[in-house]
Amino acid sequence: MDVTQILMLITILVYLAAMVGIGAVLAKQNQTTDDFYLGGRTLGPLVTAMSAEASDMSSWLLMGLPGVAYLSGTADAAWTAIGLAIGTYVNWLVVAKRLRNYTHVCGNSTTLPLFFSNRYRDNKRILSVIAALLIIIFFVPYTASGFAACGKLFANLFGMDYLPAMLISAIVIVAYTTLGGFLAASTTDFVQSIVMTIAIVVVFGFGISKVGSFSAVMDNAKSMAGYFSLTHTHDVATGTASPYSLLQIFSTLAWGLGYFGMPHIIIRFGMPHVLLRFMAIGDANKLKLSRRVATVWVVISMAVSVFIGVIGNAMTKAGVLPTLKDPETIILVVADLISKHGVLATIIAGLILAGILAATMSTADSQLLAASSSASQNILKEVFMKDMSEKTGMLIARITVLVIALIGVFIARNPDSSVFQIVSFAWAGFGASFGPLVLLALFWKRSTFQGALCGMVSGGVMVFVWKFLIRPMGGALGIYELLPAFLLGLAVNVIVSLLTPAPSREVQDEFDKVASMK
Repeated sequence: MDVTQILMLITILVYLAAMVGIGAVLAKQNQTTDDFYLGGRTLGPLVTAMSAEASDMSSWLLMGLPGVAYLSGTADAAWTAIGLAIGTYVNWLVVAKRLRNYTHVCGNSTTLPLFFSNRYRDNKRILSVIAALLIIIFFVPYTASGFAACGKLFANLFGMDYLPAMLISAIVIVAYTTLGGFLAASTTDFVQSIVMTIAIVVVFGFGISKVGSFSAVMDNAKSMAGYFSLTHTHDVATGTASPYSLLQIFSTLAWGLGYFGMPHIIIRFGMPHVLLRFMAIGDANKLKLSRRVATVWVVISMAVSVFIGVIGNAMTKAGVLPTLKDPETIILVVADLISKHGVLATIIAGLILAGILAATMSTADSQLLAASSSASQNILKEVFMKDMSEKTGMLIARITVLVIALIGVFIARNPDSSVFQIVSFAWAGFGASFGPLVLLALFWKRSTFQGALCGMVSGGVMVFVWKFLIRPMGGALGIYELLPAFLLGLAVNVIVSLLTPAPSREVQDEFDKVASMK
């Protein structure tokens, strides 16, 4: 490695050490499993907002969106961003406060699966166990993809072997998550959101300065057929515009549905690692501030990310950057270019690379925690060790994080692994399984245990059916599997609930109590 690479590496290592340090400091605040998994419900509105969005915005914010825009123009990237932005706002507006209040009233539920069982008086914990299994199935490989992304970053930039680079990244993430639990994950996510913001702003400004002006960037975009459009995409091979159909727009916006159950438009409402932040805020009345902060940050950060791709294309046309074989490496290439301008610029470039790490780590730590809580709390404690002490619970929680991380490391051991292909499928799985269930559990008093169970299972199964059997047929059936699976899960939940006896008076009174809370 040359001097520049060494300086960037040192900057990144200092950043990683700081994350572990935060975990070590906050470890002392974890006295109970409620502290470990929800931070004792003490998060402030700013940390709640930025932590939720940082955990949601993985490396695709700094690599995926700019890469798509660089290659084919704004349509695909912009509609994705629009879907996510709408989903973010609606999720905070509709779900956040109700979920926080309901989980607190309903047996002080510390995990989403436990809330399902408590909400429907599922004493056998059937809903909890099935939901926990779904979380583990989808989140373990999702976490592995985060380990792999970090490993590839180090390997490509510094000429390291992939395996040790991936292991170092995994150890750092596991270290602060195991030590500090949810509070550490949320605090580091807050810091990481700041680093991510610095990264995209610096790259944005540097790129424009190299092209000459923002108008030069726009002139380049408008010179290519279909490039700067919401209804067409640019075909690089032919230099022509290709229509971006209404079906494609719908399918892209459907990413927004994932938030209800993960929880993009309806989807934002089910993502377990995002929902955890709603459950953990100290004062439910401060969620309005969190919503505003989160929405503004998401809209600005995604808009800037899309334009980084547009700026990158202009930089290539101006001869500042080479034609990129992998468009998703645009920020890596720009960071390398920045590093050529002195020591301070090199440190800034290191921070940009740390921003990419931050985007990945902030998602991986939350996924790791969600999968761990599902295994330790919803399966081990609720089914096999009901009399577990708090001390034992804390020990098992940390051991479970380590075990799940080891499985993730095993999956990510191959640098050519196709684990990244699982991400969109996992998103659909969570959105379809949990999205309708979260919405109906929170807002429909007539929803029953039988409806919840059938809706969750049917939504999850339909993701597999649509992905592997129906979507390959193409045409109108080529829509993203999340949308049809979500709608099916919603319909089945409603129909089965109406065909089964109404919930008990106790359940209905509890629902009314939560509905009346301000």
